[in-house]
Amino acid sequence: MAPAVIYGAQPADEVPLLLGKASLKDAPAANGTYDVKEDYTGDYRFAPIEEAQVSRAMIKRYFNMMYERAISDVVIIGAGSAGLSCAYHLATSRPDLKITIIEANVAPGGGAWLGGQLMTPMVVRKPADRFLTELGVPFEDEGAFVVVKHAALFTSTVLSRVLAFPNVVLMNATAVEDLIVRPDPLSAGQRVAGVVTNWTLVALNHDTQSCMDPNVITAPVVVSATGHDGPMGAFSAKRLVSMGLLKELGNMRGLDMNRAEPAIVNGTREVAPGLIMTGMELSEHDGSNRMGPTFGAMMASGIKAAREAIRIFETSQIVDGKIVA
Repeated sequence: MAPAVIYGAQPADEVPLLLGKASLKDAPAANGTYDVKEDYTGDYRFAPIEEAQVSRAMIKRYFNMMYERAISDVVIIGAGSAGLSCAYHLATSRPDLKITIIEANVAPGGGAWLGGQLMTPMVVRKPADRFLTELGVPFEDEGAFVVVKHAALFTSTVLSRVLAFPNVVLMNATAVEDLIVRPDPLSAGQRVAGVVTNWTLVALNHDTQSCMDPNVITAPVVVSATGHDGPMGAFSAKRLVSMGLLKELGNMRGLDMNRAEPAIVNGTREVAPGLIMTGMELSEHDGSNRMGPTFGAMMASGIKAAREAIRIFETSQIVDGKIVA
């Protein structure tokens, strides 16, 4: 059995950023370390801290991230199963790219925390089970499909793996309110060149407050994975219609698993210059069937979206986050 009491020392030179050691109420021990104690019998002691240090530690890192990602290489809208699968494949294939994920909800993962009708098992049709194997997610083999014992096992695994990549950042509780569009240097049309963002709580309250302007992130490639129609679903598909880049929505058709999943994967593509669409948002854009509680197409569509993004980078000249030729 592990000991109940563990003594340790925190080096004094690792005091959180922006506040010097002298500002601490409790000075470090004479040997330059703090007296901490991991004691679960009633004498657990933490290193001392000032409240302002906590604020400054968060603010500095978050706003440095926003500053650095104002020009990103790829922006992924939506951190559901398709968006996270895309981010994983992009990050492993192109560690040089700055990948920024924007998620409107506080909790990433979309609808992949549960299976169908609030039940927990996740069904994945073959050959998409190969992605589960790559991630190390265990499953039961049922022949033509596999079953993960709890959908959250997949989602938590892929989320943690994605966030561990140094070239990936996630801004959750952040909504994409619009798309940046510019004249396309490769055609006579328009090119999607980034996203317009705001805190989700602000985006939901534009009708209750005076003007609250947004922020912007530019990127030569935007991947939209916002899901089928819902409170913030199918956002890019609907915006393409309202700004005249798409005549009308195809609107998602009824459930047919055997038609739906290959249609989503095979249809994953650059639907407008600079904008790749993946996952169930495609069903609204193209008018394809829904598949219900099977998740293989979400994973495979995300991987294909990553491949499409890499293709754009390999065939384009990009300067300061803009495709110029």
